[in-house]
Parts: sequence; structure tokens; C-alpha cells
Amino acid sequence: MVGTMNKQSIKNRIEKLKKVINYHRYLYHVLDKQEISDAAFDSLKHELRSLEEDYPEFLTSDSPTQRVGGQPLDKFEKVAHRIPMLSIEDIFYREELEQWESYLKRLDSLINLEYFCELKIDGFAVALIYENGVLTRAVTRGNGKIGENVTQNIKTIQSIPLKLQVYKPLFDKKLQRRLEKVIRSSRIEIRGEVYMDKNVFTRINQLRAENGKKLYSNPRNLAAGSIRQLDPKLAGSRNLKFSAYDIPSDIATDIGILTHSQKHEICSSLGFKAEKGKIYKNIDEVINFWQKAEKKRDNLSFQVDGIVVLVNNNDDFDKLGVVGKSPRGIRAFKFQSIQATTKIKDIKVQIGRTGAITPVAILDPVKIGGTIISKATLHNEDEINRLGVKIGDTVIIERAGDVIPAVFESLKKLRNGEEKEFYFPKKCPACETRLIRSAKEIIWRCPNIDCPARKRESLEHFISKKGFNIEGLGPKIIEQLITEELITEPSDLFKLEEKDLVLLERFAEKSAKNLIEEIRKTKKIPLNRFIYALGIRHIGEETSIDLAKRFGNISSLKSLGLEELEMVPDIGPAAAKSIYDWFRDKQNIDFLEQLKKVGVRVLAPLEIDGKLLNKSFVITGSLESMSRGSAETRIRELGGEIRGSLSKNTDFLVVGKSPGSKLSKAKELSIKILTEKEFLKLL
Repeated sequence: MVGTMNKQSIKNRIEKLKKVINYHRYLYHVLDKQEISDAAFDSLKHELRSLEEDYPEFLTSDSPTQRVGGQPLDKFEKVAHRIPMLSIEDIFYREELEQWESYLKRLDSLINLEYFCELKIDGFAVALIYENGVLTRAVTRGNGKIGENVTQNIKTIQSIPLKLQVYKPLFDKKLQRRLEKVIRSSRIEIRGEVYMDKNVFTRINQLRAENGKKLYSNPRNLAAGSIRQLDPKLAGSRNLKFSAYDIPSDIATDIGILTHSQKHEICSSLGFKAEKGKIYKNIDEVINFWQKAEKKRDNLSFQVDGIVVLVNNNDDFDKLGVVGKSPRGIRAFKFQSIQATTKIKDIKVQIGRTGAITPVAILDPVKIGGTIISKATLHNEDEINRLGVKIGDTVIIERAGDVIPAVFESLKKLRNGEEKEFYFPKKCPACETRLIRSAKEIIWRCPNIDCPARKRESLEHFISKKGFNIEGLGPKIIEQLITEELITEPSDLFKLEEKDLVLLERFAEKSAKNLIEEIRKTKKIPLNRFIYALGIRHIGEETSIDLAKRFGNISSLKSLGLEELEMVPDIGPAAAKSIYDWFRDKQNIDFLEQLKKVGVRVLAPLEIDGKLLNKSFVITGSLESMSRGSAETRIRELGGEIRGSLSKNTDFLVVGKSPGSKLSKAKELSIKILTEKEFLKLL
């Protein structure tokens, strides 16, 4: 086809391809909708790339093919902001909000105190500059006056259009015409927040943990670090997003934008993700919005640390002016703190099932976000050295969502001289074996596979919810069974009888009978959960599911060579070697044989009840009858798929308490909505 096309036809074809690709990018990455398959979308991009390679004279900087490209930079160019990117003053209590309102009234008694409220995404501020509609520069906030040119990295973010166009008609046609004129022939600047979804952050950290690498502290820092590093390909691999929230005042005036809420509508119409926000007339309504936002924060896909409240009218906002580095007409109303200070009473070490040694700080109990915290992880020896932490130090503890509390900082200026150094052990505290540390890792390990602490952790992993999921069999009972020498290996669990349990403390005939029944029920187990239960290093829940789907049985997995394993998508070299080595260890082969002898039967994917086969699910809100992780596991076991966002191809939205915006989006897309009761019935 291309061979018979003249150059003008080729140019026209390229322009049409760019337009169609941009449209589908907008649908998928901004609206969470999908009209064509991924394969079809990839095919369009492939055609465009091929044409641009053959006809480089038609390649432009706004082409979808230019999102990830170019060599890593040596350094970032410094760029002055035309209008400073100011910070927002924080407030934490209702009284401070009321004082702020009184302050505004004193400054100008005639001011119209209509407020615009939106969620405050915990991200990294960036200004995007478009010339004649094309993205020419992206600049970080920096110190507010001077930032850094990060255009190459920003282009990798799919929710940022490389070329502006009006995707959705505006409320005011005159305003739309002025906007289109500015896009065509002038300069427009869009400011917003680069951020990372929580599930992406968790996935990256899980992979790092499996490879013995240092964990990232939070999504915001990782998003900022991804943009402020010199290789755009690395930035592109991080699945970052962008939410637009402002258009500088001079540009807004030229276009005729009167309110901040209109700025959001315009950003949305130009193809950006933009928080809808709400307009309120008084402080009580603002407080109500803040309270509702705090309740739903854990169910959002991204991190928020409060709401932004500002005077909605642009003229009034500008008249109020600036004090210090913050405009007077805006405040960040923060949620309950996820940090608190306390003292370290002691530092202990824990031994994991793979022998990993993790130092844990024992704390004076402290309340963070409604939860009492008495322990916090110190991750590894390098982290202790970085923090310079000592026993007796006053430290900042951080807890975000479901993340394990961690020591964030040591406040060395509060030391009184009584603090004690912590010396990382050279030998395993449980078995006295000398610890080892690979040159490629930051973690010390106990290499003794017969270490009692490792065996106990392996047993607990084996029976965990993602593994054999034996109801009623928790860490305390496992400890009891080990102490009484009733079990030493996982296979021993399936040899237990009621008479073994009734003599133990806390066991009566009924409880003994119930536990034995639960153990027997789990003798039939889906392949993915069986693989997870084996505790193979670097193999988590997602990888276990992928391996089960791909190979169907343990024998196939066991027979694979190292090179074959390395060819499997999403299996890195470390994971491939770990699987290969595990199935060639005599003790592990004996272990599998013992499980077979006691009657454990591994169900291949075809043997599992596939009532949800090829059905896709999204879950929003909190479920009462089970955790979200358990619900996702059950869906996968029945052949279903879990999605992070809604599209027209989603089959079901499961709705728990305090659902987010996905509920209204599902109604718009006519997606089947299941209450928790209906979901349980379906299972």
C-alpha cells in the first residue's frame, strides 16, 4: 500500500494515524476507556513508526512515537519560571480553617468567599509549556523561581498529550473559541502533579524485595526520582501519571477564564486528567468534603495527603496576593498525620523463611492515624548506617496505608548521651550459623536451611492465605505444635489427628476436630497457591499465578532448563535461577514427594471451577467479609482476571463500603455492579 502512495498521501496518512492514536491514548490513559484492543492499538503505532522511519522529513516532536526516545542526559538545564510556582501553606484543624477565613475577610470585606475544593495528590509539581499547541518544555517546580528542564522524561507519561486539542466541548462557546485560538497560535502553560499509583509502587518494591534491593520509601519520592533522573527510558518504565490543576493567571485572563473551577474544566477538555473538585459556599461544607475525602483516601488508587481549598474567583484570588512563598487565597487542609515521633527501646532481628535478617525497632507505643504502633522495620544494616540510628534515639516513624511502619529519621539533636550503638549480628540468633551477604545484595542471610527460625517462618508462609490458607491455624498454634514436636515439616500437618491436639492447651474436642477438618479440606489446592506456598525465593503471588497459567502443572515447571525459564515473560534472571535451583535440590524433591504421600493434590487450571473464566473484575471500597487480597485470590482461582481501572471491556465492578469514583464511572459505562452480597453469591 505504501509503495503506491505519493509523499503527500504519506504525510496525510501519518497525520491521520497520529490523530487516531492520540484519541485512543486519551480514552485509555485519561478516561480509563478502551474502544479497540491493545493489539490493534500497537499495530497502529507500528505503522506510524515504520512510515516515520522511511520518511523522516515527516517526523515531528508531537508524534506518539517520540514519547520514549533520545539518549540519557548528562545533566538537566536550569529554567526560570515566567510566573513563580508557589507553595501552599498547610493547616491541620478546623480552627485553623476558620481563622484563615476570618483573615481573608479582614483583608477584603467585599471578597466573594466561594471555595473550590479538590483532593491534594501527593506528587511532584511540574509546569508544561505548549507552543502553538505542541509540548515544547516541561519544568520542575525547583525552588519556585527556577526549575529543571525534564521534557524528555515527561514525554514518557501517557496521560500527558504531546499536542493539545479540545476533546470535550466547553460550557461557554466564546471561551472555547478563544482557547482554540491560543492553542493554535500562542503559548499556554498547564501546571499539575506527576504521581504514581499505589499498586505500581507496590509492584516495584515487591520486585526489589525479591531481588534483595533497598525498598523505595513512598510513591511520591519514587515519582519525583523517576522524573529527576537522566534516562527517559527508565522514567517511561515507571507508569507515571499526571493530574492538571492550574493555568497561570495571565494566560487564564487572556482566554477569559473567571474561576479556578473553569481552569479544571478546561484542563479536562484539553485531554488531561483533572480532579473535578467541588464548589462550596461556607466552611461547614468544606469540612464535610474534607471528612469524606479522608474516609475514602485508602480506597483511592493514588496517594492523597489532604484537600486543597482556595478562593474560586480568579480576580479575588489574585487581589489577595502572596505572603512569603504562598498565596493568601489557598490552603492545603491536611489529613491525619502518617508520621509521629517516639523512642527506640531496643533493636531486635527477625529471621525470614529465606534466611533474610531484618532489624526491627521496638518502640515506645505511639498512635499514628488511629493505630497504635509498637514496632517498626529498619530494613537492613545499610539502612541503619544511613539513618545513624541508636537504641534510645528519638525517631520519626512513618506509616502509609497498609505499608509496614518504618523508621523514617533519627532526631540526633535530642540525644542525651545515654543512647547505645546497635551492632549487626555476625551469627544467626536462632541457630548460631555464620551469616552471609552476597556481593549483589544488601541483605544478610542465615544459610542454614535447618535453622529453626527459618523452618517456622516457612511453615507460616506455607499455611498463609495466599498459600494453603488453613483456617484456624495461626502462628501461635504453629509455635505450639513445633514446641510439642508434633510437626517439623509442612507435610507433618497432614498427618495430625484429633488425639494429637486435644491434649494441648487451648484445645477441646470440638476445636481439635474443626482444625483437622480444615487441614484435610486444603489437601486439594490450586496450582498457583501451591507454587506460592513452596516459598521459592523471588516468587510472589503474581508470579505464581503467571507460572500456573503458563505451565499447568508442577512436572512441566520442574523439567524446564534455566535458559527456558529466562525466556518466560516477566521472569527475571534471579527468579529463573531460583526456580531452577529449587527443583534440583534433593531436599525439595523429597519435600514434594512427602506432600504427595500425605494426599496433597495440586489442581491444574483446567480442574478448577472456571465459572469466572475470562471475566474481568475491578474492586472498589472495603469489603466486610474478606480482605481485598482474599477477594482477588478467589476471583483468580475461579478463572477471572483483576483489573486496576475500568474500561468498557470490564465485566464486573465489586462495590464495598465507601466506594470511590469508579462507581459512577461504572454506571456511565454500563458495567455490571455487584454488591458484596451478590459477589459472595457469585463465588
